[in-house]
Amino acid sequence: MYTTAICDELRQVERDVVEGERRLAEQEALVIELKRQDLDTAKAEAELERMRDEQRRRDQDRQRLLSRLQP
Repeated sequence: MYTTAICDELRQVERDVVEGERRLAEQEALVIELKRQDLDTAKAEAELERMRDEQRRRDQDRQRLLSRLQP
């Protein structure tokens, strides 16, 4: 893969990572609020775990791309 294409993909993955972190923070706040209100958190916590898995995959993609840019 050409360096330019890798850099383009890396920029997109970086944007996705930042957006994923924002969404994770929102979901974590939702779980905290549900707990504060003594409401069922099962669905929100399951969604949070799913989101964390996705974020781990994005982080792995970022690392993969960064390693391709190494000489």
